[in-house]
Amino acid sequence: MSPKLSSCWVVLGPLLCSCTLALQGGMLFPRESPSREVKTLDGLWLFRADFSENRRQGFEQQWYGQPLRETGPTLDMPVPSSFNDITQEARLRDFIGWVWYEKEAILPQRWTQDLNTRVLLRINSAHYYAIVWVNGIHVVEHEGGHLPFEADISKLVQTGPLTTCRVTIAINNTLTPHTLPPGSIIYKTDPSMYPKGYFYQDISFDFFNYAGLHRSVVLYTTPTTYIDDITVTTNVEQGTGLVNFWISIQGNKHFDLEVRLLDDDGKVVAQETGVQGQLRVPGANLWWPYLMHERPAYLYSLEVKMTTAGPLSDFYTLPVGIRTVAVTESKFLINGKPFYFHGVNKHEDSDIRGKGFDWALLIKDFNLLYWLGANSFRTSHYPYSEEVLQLCDRYGIVVIDECPGVGIVLPQSFGNESLRHHLEVMDELVRRDKNHPAVVMWSVANEPSSTLKPAGYYFKKLIFHTKALDPTRPVTFVTNAKYDKDLGAPYVDVICVNSYFSWYHDSGQLELIQLQLKSQFENWYKIYQKPMIQTEYGADSISGFHQSPPAMFSEEYQVAVLENYHSVFDQKRKEYVIGELIWNFADFMTKQTPTRVVGNKKGIFTRQRQPKSAAFILRKRYWKLANETRHHHHSLPTTQCLGSRHFTF
Repeated sequence: MSPKLSSCWVVLGPLLCSCTLALQGGMLFPRESPSREVKTLDGLWLFRADFSENRRQGFEQQWYGQPLRETGPTLDMPVPSSFNDITQEARLRDFIGWVWYEKEAILPQRWTQDLNTRVLLRINSAHYYAIVWVNGIHVVEHEGGHLPFEADISKLVQTGPLTTCRVTIAINNTLTPHTLPPGSIIYKTDPSMYPKGYFYQDISFDFFNYAGLHRSVVLYTTPTTYIDDITVTTNVEQGTGLVNFWISIQGNKHFDLEVRLLDDDGKVVAQETGVQGQLRVPGANLWWPYLMHERPAYLYSLEVKMTTAGPLSDFYTLPVGIRTVAVTESKFLINGKPFYFHGVNKHEDSDIRGKGFDWALLIKDFNLLYWLGANSFRTSHYPYSEEVLQLCDRYGIVVIDECPGVGIVLPQSFGNESLRHHLEVMDELVRRDKNHPAVVMWSVANEPSSTLKPAGYYFKKLIFHTKALDPTRPVTFVTNAKYDKDLGAPYVDVICVNSYFSWYHDSGQLELIQLQLKSQFENWYKIYQKPMIQTEYGADSISGFHQSPPAMFSEEYQVAVLENYHSVFDQKRKEYVIGELIWNFADFMTKQTPTRVVGNKKGIFTRQRQPKSAAFILRKRYWKLANETRHHHHSLPTTQCLGSRHFTF
């Protein structure tokens, strides 16, 4: 692991009222500024999967040492995308092992000649283990998908008259009991049924193990003395917004730092100097969730300018939302007002591109969220792209930010090796997403075997660590364990429960849902006296399949399940239930099993984002809930806007 990705932390100064911790080595999103340039390497890359028996041929033959096309045949592979569904090869769709990517990048001349410029290579997501070379020189390795990592390659591209650099990335999607998510490689040894060396990847999560370069790969520059990291926390005192900041500068101990906060009209409303301090904004416009205020998602701009005695200066602008988050025994408060999560669970999943980032798909999804009247979602079951969170900040969609801790079911996945990696992943997640106002809670796992004996220590350590990283947000994990057996629940701030009554339990028996759901809520609350979110509920439905009376897999059955759950939610949200998140926003791909017909069909939208009957039921409900919010808090306009699009209800 690169020194920049170490898990060493430092305590912030006393001026940070909501004091937090910051990793040494920042991971600011690459933004262009007067001092920074960004060059994306998206597009077609050369690609090869290593089908050798031990999957090690690429290392044995040192494919990174020369252009990939010179070591054998290659394919064109789009980046960003998963590689699995791009070709017609079944063996590539289900491939487990090392794959190799390569791209020749043309560099601007000033990047290679100006020794006051740093050149960095950043990989926004590589699933799962990645090794990176530039011009055949090893530069960085990273363990874990979904989160970014980078390397300073200045010395490699500023050593001579270079105009190009060759980026080679080897990625291994093998999951073990100690990865996140975990998995196991199962070898079949019966020679009468399986060829020699036959194996498959066993997983305990219900989505396809897509792999590849799922997000952009970029080159970007900074000066050699540069703004390395910014940490912002906010508070409100009697109408005055407080923006506490801490800034890390690297490359020189002698510099001046100016910090300005601008409103959305570009007017300076507060300014300070120095690496840490507090900006006070009288009469601040607060960041409110969508449908909770007549002016949701208000963002200020924090402009940071660093100058040295020499010619170097660096500029970075960070969007800032001023808001507070708090939890009581029965409520979740945003800016002191009760917030009720009515939203969805999602997946980064779509036809052909798999988990590959796609702007058109992303904007379509946000239009659908607005159409539904959804105010929130959970990043089930891994961190989503930074662009997703940026849109949530802009549009007021509240996020429960979840790490890839899904499928933790084996006893060996609760040992020290797994815990070490899980703590590092939370380090990286908090470092990346700490400044997003839309993120209101961290989730450290989904449906782990939290009744196993080691789970108590494991989750106590993990949750306390996460709260030390960020004391400003509550921490949870999502359970499907028995209320009286869960060893991790004592440590969470909010109880998040998944249940599928009349689907996985008492299948087809709709009449049992309300009794069983009431018992679930009452039993959990009696023990823990903490607010609760129904983080998953739902049923599969095949679009266009109808059955009366309702039968499983029909659109009518999915609707009936939702309506039975909603009846209980309406009773319990008057007490301590603070949210409901449907499983799932859209149908998504899974591994092939007898219980999955081309994927999971619990979406209220199809995989192509077309509504099922349940979408209209949910839309009616969410707008009804939003109207109740109007009465309790602020009057809202009848027209809601997404970008330049307007929706009238």
